[in-house]
Amino acid sequence: MLIDVAISGDRNVIKKEAEKILKYKDLTIEIQRMWNVKTKVIPVIIGATGTISKSFRKYVRNIPGNHEVMSYIYEARILDVSRSHTTTQHSR
Repeated sequence: MLIDVAISGDRNVIKKEAEKILKYKDLTIEIQRMWNVKTKVIPVIIGATGTISKSFRKYVRNIPGNHEVMSYIYEARILDVSRSHTTTQHSR
């Protein structure tokens, strides 16, 4: 399993997911060939203001372990964006 996490511009979330999958295609094939194991690329892309793709939850479900971690990352990003908007509005 190859996991690539990134924060992207909101308009580029879906494009960035596709780029990540394509970026690791050759490596995935090589790992499968060398080690005889099934390998997946899991792009975890969150937009700058918290935007996620329709595939986000599907990708996260493929990651073994505690999925609450992704919720925390997502919530932290939303809170960070909220704080920056509040700060910007008060400084005007």
